[in-house]
Amino acid sequence: MPHAQQPVPCGAWNSPVASALVAADSVRIGDIALDRGDIYWSEMRPADNARNVIVRRAPNGTIADITPPGCNVRTRVHEYGGGAFTASNAAIYFSNYDDQRLYRQDLRPGSDPTPQPITPPVDMRYADAAVCERRRLLICVREDHTSAWREPVNSIAAIDLRRGGAARVLASGRDFYSNPRLSPNGEWLVWLSWNHPNMPWDGCELWAAQLAPDGTPQNPRRVAGGPSESIFQPEWSPEGALHFASDRSGWWNIYRCENLTPDAPAAAALCPMNAEFAMPAWALGMSTYGFASDRRIICAYAQSGIWRIGEIDPDARALREIPTPFNDIGAMRVSPDHAVFTAGSPAQPLTIMRHDFATGATQPLRSAPEPRLDSRYISQAQPIEFPTDGTKTAHAFYYPPTNPDCAPPDGEAPPTIVISHGGPTSAAAASFDMRKQFWTTRGFAIVDVNYGGSSGYGREYRQRLNGNWGVVDVADCVHAARHLAAQGLADPQRLIIRGSSAGGFTTLLALATRSDFRAGASYYGISELEALTRDTHKFESRYLDTLVGPFPQCADIYADRSAINHIDSLSAPMIIMQGLDDPVVPPSQAELMVNALRQKGLPVAYLTFAGEQHGFRKAESITRALDAELYFYARVFGIDAPGFDPSDPPVRIENLPDDNPNSAPNSGQSDAPNSQSKGGPAR
Repeated sequence: MPHAQQPVPCGAWNSPVASALVAADSVRIGDIALDRGDIYWSEMRPADNARNVIVRRAPNGTIADITPPGCNVRTRVHEYGGGAFTASNAAIYFSNYDDQRLYRQDLRPGSDPTPQPITPPVDMRYADAAVCERRRLLICVREDHTSAWREPVNSIAAIDLRRGGAARVLASGRDFYSNPRLSPNGEWLVWLSWNHPNMPWDGCELWAAQLAPDGTPQNPRRVAGGPSESIFQPEWSPEGALHFASDRSGWWNIYRCENLTPDAPAAAALCPMNAEFAMPAWALGMSTYGFASDRRIICAYAQSGIWRIGEIDPDARALREIPTPFNDIGAMRVSPDHAVFTAGSPAQPLTIMRHDFATGATQPLRSAPEPRLDSRYISQAQPIEFPTDGTKTAHAFYYPPTNPDCAPPDGEAPPTIVISHGGPTSAAAASFDMRKQFWTTRGFAIVDVNYGGSSGYGREYRQRLNGNWGVVDVADCVHAARHLAAQGLADPQRLIIRGSSAGGFTTLLALATRSDFRAGASYYGISELEALTRDTHKFESRYLDTLVGPFPQCADIYADRSAINHIDSLSAPMIIMQGLDDPVVPPSQAELMVNALRQKGLPVAYLTFAGEQHGFRKAESITRALDAELYFYARVFGIDAPGFDPSDPPVRIENLPDDNPNSAPNSGQSDAPNSQSKGGPAR
C-alpha cells in the first residue's frame, strides 16, 4: 500500500534529484546523419569537459564512439553552431572546435581512422555541409573571420576533397547563408540567404542554380521567400523534386516545386494546415522532415506547442499522424527503412530514437543515463492558456510540485518559478527535463511560459514580439503568475522569475519594472540594450531592429527597455550567473546589473564560470549553478532546504542579513570582479 504523504513546507522537501543527477542527465544529442545503413549522431557530454563526440550505430546494432579523444565536434558559425558534421560514403567530415578546421575521417575497413585536416589553419569557420561525391567537393557554409576590421563574411563555399586546401566561394554578397543542398543527380544546388536586419525566421530567400562541371553555380535564381516570408529546410526528394517549408500562409507548411524551369507552376503546399512543420533556425542543419520515398514524407509538426510525427502522402495531399508518446521532436532524418530523430515525452528526456517502417516499432538508440527518476516523482507538463494584455491569450506549461513523500501543509501554496525561455523566438517544450524535476520534487511549482513571440503557434503569434520585446514577454510572464495565484496554485508572496539569455533580459526587466516577483535568477541575461548593439556577434547584431526598433533612431526605447535604467524601482533579490567567455551576451552585461544592485544594497549573488560560453555545458558548472540558485531562494524566503552545510554555502549572498560573511569566493566560479576587468565577447 502506498504510504501517506507527510505535510512538509514547500521548498523543503527531500528530493532524489541532486544537482549532480541533473548534470549527468544533460548529455545532449546534436546533429544526426545517415549513410549506407550507418546512423551517426553527436553527443555533448558535460562530464567530459563538454566535449562533443560523434557516435555511430552500425547496421548490426553495435554502437561506438567514432571521433577520438581530443576531438570536439562543434562549429562556431553564427556562434550557435549546428551542422558540425556530415557523413558520406563511409567517411565523416566535421568541424573541430579548438581550431575550427574541417577534418575528414575515413571509416572504411582497413583504412587509417585518424582524422585529417582538409582546410588550412586560418581563421575560417565551416558548417552545414553537403558532399558531392561526383565532383569530390564538400559544399558548406563558410564564415570568414580573417579581418579584425570588418564584420565576418559568410558565403557558400566548396572544398576540393582530392587536394583539400582553401575553399572556393560559390555564392556570396548576402549577409548570411545556410542549407546548401545538392539534388540527387548532382546537377542542382539550392541554398538559403538573408540580409540584416532579418533573422531567418523573419524572412529569407531560397535560391537554386545548375552546377557547371567544376561545381560553379550557373544562372542562380530565387525560387521562394523574401523579406516577409521565412523558408526552412530546402530538401530534394529521391526523384529530384525540391521541397521546402514556408510560412507564407501564416504557418510553416511544406511545399513542393514540380520543376525549376522559369515557367514552372508556383510551389504548392502539400498539406495545408494550421500547424508548424518548421521552427526558428537558431542553429544550422536543423531538420523536421525527410523522404522514405518520393511519395512518402515523414515529418514532425507542432500544434499548440506540442510536437507530433506524421506521414504525408504528396499525391493525396493528406497527413496521417503516427502515434507515439512523444511531444518534443527534432533533428528528423529519414531513409527508406527508418526515421531517426530526437524525441522526448512527459516521462522521458530528449534522446535519439529510431522508427522502423516495416514493424512500426520506435526504439531508443541510446539508453538514458542511470539511475532514472522514479515515475512517482515526475511532474508532467500541463498545457495552460491564460488571458494577457490586449484581450489576447498566451500559453504556458504548468508543472505542479510532485513528491510521493511530501505534501504542502494545509493552506500553503507553493513558491512558484516562472521560466522565461531564451531566443526570444524559441519555445518551451513539454518533454521531461530533469532540471524542472530538481525544483518540483522539492515543492516548487513551475510555469514555463510561451509568451507572445514564441514559436509553435503560427507567424502571427511569433510576431507579437516585433517592436515589443520587453513589453509582451514581460506582461505574459506576469499574467501567467497571476493566473496561477488566482487559482491558489502559486503563493503570490513567493513568485520567482528566472531565465537565460533573452529570457534573462525578460527576467531582469520584469524584476525592475513590475512588483509581482519577489526574487529572480538571470543566466547570462541582457541588462542594457544599447551596449548589446555594439558588443554582440554578427548573427544577432541587428536582431534588435525587429524586436525593439532601429538604433539610434529608437534610442529612447532602448533606454526604457533596459533593466539597468530602472534600478530605482527594483526591490527584489537576484542571483546572476555568467560565463566569462560568452560571445553573445558578454560579462559586462551581468556586471552592470550586479554593481547596480550592490550600490542599492539589495541582496545579490553573482557567480562567474571560467571556460563557459553562451549556455553552461560542463557538469561542474551545471551542478554549482543549481545548488547556488536553490540556496539563494532558500535564504531569501526562509526555507529550510535540506542538504546545505551552513559553514560552506555554495554562494555568498551580499547585502542579506545573517548570510555567512566568511564564505570564500568559489575558485573558477567566483564572485564577480569589477566590470572594468572584463572585455567584450570572445571571438
